[in-house]
Amino acid sequence: MASQDGLAALGVEGASAAAHALSLPAEAYGNDPRLEVMWAMKAYNHAEVYFNLISSVDPKFLKLTKLDDQIYRSFRESFKDLDVRQLKEDDLKSDPAKERWRPFCNQFEGLVEDFNYGTLLRLDCQKGYSEENSIFSTRVQFFAIEIARNREGCNDAVFRSKGPPS
Repeated sequence: MASQDGLAALGVEGASAAAHALSLPAEAYGNDPRLEVMWAMKAYNHAEVYFNLISSVDPKFLKLTKLDDQIYRSFRESFKDLDVRQLKEDDLKSDPAKERWRPFCNQFEGLVEDFNYGTLLRLDCQKGYSEENSIFSTRVQFFAIEIARNREGCNDAVFRSKGPPS
């Protein structure tokens, strides 16, 4: 895979340097394209691991964080009518959406590790990650939407499509 080739090409010292660079606060950097590539690789690797997980384990049994119940409860209180099966970019990126998401996300600062890190999120939960079906979100948005998808049966189609024939 391209992401594995990229990480392997860094070597041990390069990977260690990359890990250190990714742990520094954003203020330590300008718009360094190398850092953007490292973040993109990290987000892609996270997406790949998560998709493999929901493809091989029944999603209703997954626990993504220690705070799944709290995240889900708060998410559904704040976003009662959000269709998590088929998201639209405006559900996360429009100005009104950002105003709704900001207080939701900030309540998990200090509770959810890396709550505001960039993460890839599938727009249509029945499809895999692709350029057309992926959007950047914060980690806590990813958790909220994917916990809802798992609990509400939306990710079942991915699991069933990858499972053995019955």
